[in-house]
Amino acid sequence: MRDAEGTEDGLGVAMNLNGLRVLDLSRVLTGPFCSMVLADLGAEVIKVEIPGMGDDTRHWGPPFVEGESAYFLSVNRNKKSITLNLKKERGKHILFELAKKCDVLLENFSPGVTERLGIDYRTIHETNSRLVYCSISGFGQDGHYRDRPAYDLIIQGMSGLMGITGEKGRPPVRIGVAITDIGAGMYACIAILSCLLAREKTGEGQRIDISLLDGAISWMTYVAASYFVMHEVASRMGSAHPNIVPYQCFEARDGRYFTLAVGNDNIWRDFCKALGLEDLVDDPKFATNPRRVENRNELVSKLAELFLLKNRDELLQLLSKARVPCGPVYSVDELFVDPQVLYRNMLVKVHHPKAGDISQIGSPMRFSEVVSKTWTAPPLLGQHNEEILRDLLRYTPQEINQLKTDGII
Repeated sequence: MRDAEGTEDGLGVAMNLNGLRVLDLSRVLTGPFCSMVLADLGAEVIKVEIPGMGDDTRHWGPPFVEGESAYFLSVNRNKKSITLNLKKERGKHILFELAKKCDVLLENFSPGVTERLGIDYRTIHETNSRLVYCSISGFGQDGHYRDRPAYDLIIQGMSGLMGITGEKGRPPVRIGVAITDIGAGMYACIAILSCLLAREKTGEGQRIDISLLDGAISWMTYVAASYFVMHEVASRMGSAHPNIVPYQCFEARDGRYFTLAVGNDNIWRDFCKALGLEDLVDDPKFATNPRRVENRNELVSKLAELFLLKNRDELLQLLSKARVPCGPVYSVDELFVDPQVLYRNMLVKVHHPKAGDISQIGSPMRFSEVVSKTWTAPPLLGQHNEEILRDLLRYTPQEINQLKTDGII
């Protein structure tokens, strides 16, 4: 594990967005994930939180590290925290002052909340027409389900993802992380960057409307395409693939699992040779992928029995040597000792003012031209109140103290 400091291999903060300022009113996962990506790219992210309470996820746990939620720590690095009471006019006034100095505003309130607070796009656009205003919600800012509450579980179900996830004959299964939240955050980031590029031509910002449901539906790709063509509803197949065999997860003798992806007939021949399966390689039932799909159950049953004769790593060594696509099904503890994961800096440490050195998942983005700087740990609640008010908005110490007394920050 390396410290998250600037190095020639791109570890640290890629400063491609240096000079960009983001006003982040979002909380929980989808918005904070988006703003963390922007922060990893060098943007200055000002996270606005409720005084005394903060982002919901500050209280989600255990686990906690010296009182800091592991959940919160996972998606809030490289940001500054300011607390503002937006139900008070003075707090709202400060927000508008900040919005005038920012390029992006990000929020994931329920639709209608920003209007009630008086911080909606139209109102803020009047004070800063260059601002890119991004809203993320479960179902979007309009339509039949606009006002419905939504969590990742609900969206996974409604998008079709859970309908195709799980074992045949068993109940639908939720993908193990809140993937629709993360996906919406990624789409929000893409949309923000596209609007910033457009602003270079027009000089004007835009409103972005990102829906978790829309994003999750977009991932149905070839599953939806098969339905459009065949009008057949895809069934749950566990880790198997509807169009390729063998392409799934198998159990080895030691009870550990691995994945196998025989994506074409050349790989099939290499696979059979690697495991000494000469009797299968030219068998007319299995020689081509269409025939293997037709005879899926018979072939998978044969292979499952065969794989139970060897341990996982022994099988992976044999298959990898023959360049057959395969890999272990890792538990989290195995993942973060894998040499490739470590080499690619996907595990780093940052120093937190309360929790000390904490582990973080690294950034997956790599660039040939990178000016890096040291990562900063997820902020304490209101950690940057004085810095932001003093340096950005030119408030005096007396004015800042009055804001604290009045419960504004």
